[in-house]
Amino acid sequence: MKNDIENNKRKSPWAWIPSLYFAEGLPYVAVMTISVIMYKRLGISNTDIALYTGWLYLPWVIKPFWSPFVDLAKTKRWWTLAMQWILAAAFAGIAFAIPTPFFFQLTLAVFWIVGLTSATHDIAADGFYMHALTEHQQSLYVGIRSTFYRVATVAGQGLLVIIAGLIETNTGLQPARIKVEASPQYTNILSLPKFESTTGTQGLQTRETSSNTTDRNKESLYFVFTQTTIKAGVKANSGDGKASVEEIKSKIAAITDSIKNLNQSNGFVRAEANATEKTTVDKATTGKEGLGRRFTAWVHNVFGEETRHTDEAIDNIVAVGVHLNKCPAKGEEIVFNCTFKSGDQSISLEQNKFPPRFVFTSDNWDKTAYLLFHIDHKLKKNTSATFVGSSGNIPFAWSVVFVILSAFFLLCAIYHSFALPRPASDHASSDVTAGNILHEFFATFRSFFSKKQAFTSILFMLLYRLPEAQLVKLINPFLLDPVDKGGLGLTTGQVGFVYGTVGIIGLTIGGIVGGIVAAKGGLKKWLWPMAWSMSLTCLTFVYLSYVQDHSLWVVNLCVFIEQFGYGFGFTAYMLFLIYFSEGEHKTSHYAICTGFMALGMMLPGMAAGWLQETIGYRHFFVWTMICCLSTVLVCAFVKIDPTFGKKKIG
Repeated sequence: MKNDIENNKRKSPWAWIPSLYFAEGLPYVAVMTISVIMYKRLGISNTDIALYTGWLYLPWVIKPFWSPFVDLAKTKRWWTLAMQWILAAAFAGIAFAIPTPFFFQLTLAVFWIVGLTSATHDIAADGFYMHALTEHQQSLYVGIRSTFYRVATVAGQGLLVIIAGLIETNTGLQPARIKVEASPQYTNILSLPKFESTTGTQGLQTRETSSNTTDRNKESLYFVFTQTTIKAGVKANSGDGKASVEEIKSKIAAITDSIKNLNQSNGFVRAEANATEKTTVDKATTGKEGLGRRFTAWVHNVFGEETRHTDEAIDNIVAVGVHLNKCPAKGEEIVFNCTFKSGDQSISLEQNKFPPRFVFTSDNWDKTAYLLFHIDHKLKKNTSATFVGSSGNIPFAWSVVFVILSAFFLLCAIYHSFALPRPASDHASSDVTAGNILHEFFATFRSFFSKKQAFTSILFMLLYRLPEAQLVKLINPFLLDPVDKGGLGLTTGQVGFVYGTVGIIGLTIGGIVGGIVAAKGGLKKWLWPMAWSMSLTCLTFVYLSYVQDHSLWVVNLCVFIEQFGYGFGFTAYMLFLIYFSEGEHKTSHYAICTGFMALGMMLPGMAAGWLQETIGYRHFFVWTMICCLSTVLVCAFVKIDPTFGKKKIG
């Protein structure tokens, strides 16, 4: 025991907190994000992806129900290491399952194992964090653990996906690069390699070109492209002789449906099941629907801002066809995948209506498959984007990704076997039986709801983030929507930088600073400053919605301030969860707290879109400021030990 205590003192939290929480974030990203991208690249339909991967989130929702077992059996250290070993094996299983004919069913089953294991790892790691650190250290490192969790999400959905893309690009046929150029005058030029002829394909006026230079080997397979430009990005106003918005939208919808049907009928993509159509049941509920419409109209009339009637504009679209130059071998499949490579993300590839993934065989090699590009009508300067069409070994590329994940968790488990301390308070129950587990299961929940100020604390968990729960759902739409609709009219590429880069930096710095100051003064001292930080910084969006400043510098500054304030204020929330979880079942109680945390974000977020559309952006952001009263009020009722989080002297 003495050696364990001395060993714990020698082990700095920096030796294991960053790696532990990086390891905690990766499986979640693998299940929720990487799996979706991988299935898309492997040709699974959107319907199946949405249906089956949506259920993979369930383990994180129900994890409080088996947290008492983790609290009773073995130590949190043991559970953490065991789950990392299982994750290493599970990711290896996915890697070996991908090349099989029944990969979809098999990988889904293993993803379920990953989800259950990862959720258990979250319970154990969070519990271990509370056992291995003093209250002061928990406050100090709460921002560090959140930062490395976020780093894991970036690495997972960024770096690992890039690795898969590089393998796809550098195997198979020579990659085909498509450069799309656009200008504010709603004109666009699709820059393909040298055009060889002009022809008509499947009723569309097109221009044909090979994807590479003219001195290619004539015997080799390569992709051939055709181009059709549809100019729809003009301001629509039925009063001046131009086409109306509805007419342009109808034209674009017709073209999109036509292209989708062509791609499916020619066997390039698998036809998806049609969405369930409305039945006569809807007619039976017209009374309820009428009541809902009347309530929405009342909210709009009483609280909504005055509607501004202005011209609208529609994005340009460009259709690009692709086929092979000659027939491939009988039974051979050549898969064409098109992805964004570089440039302005205001030029985007349609991926919702139909996937940019085509399967060419000896039966359809001479037919044309179509890609569809959208060009943001809010462009204010000339810009361009490059896309790459590759035909590499996609199963191999994604197998490599999961081999990397498997190797990482193998190394992580080995490293943490030595790096994780052995806190004296982290011990298993002396008598674990089926009866005891069942008894402790109910005792855990009973003790949670029997704690002092349990009702007040649950209200704190649900209401402290009420403004942000609504705001976070509408930040991107507000930045993207045109000025005449109350937004800032930024392009997609600008939003990616403003919110995806500057916002993340502000959030991360706010969390780290919050952890440092909380460790010095304690949670009680910093609860009010952090609550006001989370509340008052929401004013930046009230300002942006009323002024509608188009300066990117101002927008970046406002988003940075708001996200910094949220990151700083969120520190108090995380520390309160730890504080309330203290006691006999701290691991299980913390898992229950995270369930209330998710509920507090989910319910307000579900109604945020309806509310904004009803009352407009300006009044919506004013409403979020009113909701900040809930953040402040719940802080007034919770009671916190003044010494919690502070460094104890002596």
